[in-house]
Parts: sequence; structure tokens; C-alpha cells
Amino acid sequence: MSDKFFYKGRQDARQHHTAYGGFQTNARQNSGSRKYPLTLLVTTEARKQEIEALVADAGLYADITLDTREGAVESITELTAILNKSPTVKQERLPSRNDPCSCGSGLKFKKCCG
Repeated sequence: MSDKFFYKGRQDARQHHTAYGGFQTNARQNSGSRKYPLTLLVTTEARKQEIEALVADAGLYADITLDTREGAVESITELTAILNKSPTVKQERLPSRNDPCSCGSGLKFKKCCG
């Protein structure tokens, strides 16, 4: 007889979910915080001061490095993504049928404006 009829449990051991990177167990990383500062790269000292002012106005934290080599490329995409993020859109809830009408008549919504 086969041992699979008498074995209670898995015959093949499954891998732990963090072994292959399929599930992120850490909390969300807030970019621009003290723990996870933004990494920005600028090419001139004047631009570095501009970026520092933008970061301070936004209340963020960033590691700004200066690269003055020929052909260096500025990298501030993380900062622009955070600054250009649109605010959360909130929609007003429509009244249900049995709520009082918003026109002030004192009737239920279904009998007045609905």
C-alpha cells in the first residue's frame, strides 16, 4: 500500500512565502520620510540649493548628491512625483430614499425630490 493514504499533511514541504519574494511582509515605505529619504542627484550647486528649498517647503527628507562630471544627468523624478501628486477626490454621498430631503421640506427624499 502507498503511504499517501495514511499520511495526514503535505508530503512535499512548501516554501515559505518570503523565500521567493511573492509577498511583501514589511509595511509600506513612505518615500521622503526620515527613515526612507529621497535620493536625488543634481549637477550644479545652484540647482542643489533650489531642490533643498523645494524639499524643505514640502516637509520631506532627501539625500541630495552633487555630480559635476561632464555628461551627468539630473535625477529628481522621485521628488517631482511626490510634489505633483493630486489630492484625494471625495464625492458627496447621495441621500438614500428614506433620508430627509436636502431641500428643507421636511419630507423624505423619495416623496419630495427623488
